[in-house]
Amino acid sequence: MSDKITAAIEALNEKLAGADFDGSAKFVIEGEGSIVVDADGVRAGDDETDVTLTADAETFESMMAGDINPTSAFMSGKLALDGDMGTAMKLGSVLS
Repeated sequence: MSDKITAAIEALNEKLAGADFDGSAKFVIEGEGSIVVDADGVRAGDDETDVTLTADAETFESMMAGDINPTSAFMSGKLALDGDMGTAMKLGSVLS
């Protein structure tokens, strides 16, 4: 597992601690791998999920740092979405 994936898992665990997110989502970090967020927590994986969000490492790191919110990243074309928009919006509100 890459250092970027390990760091991303840690960042997502911090952001989602105590959050009410009941869906499943996969973050694909281009060139690094993918992370699954669901009822079991946050982990490296490529499971089937409600929504898949794809971004380069720089965009993902900016979202985790709070420098760009997921909605802005999506609207500017830096974040691609495939699947349930409602689940993506719920996750986006937790991450913002």
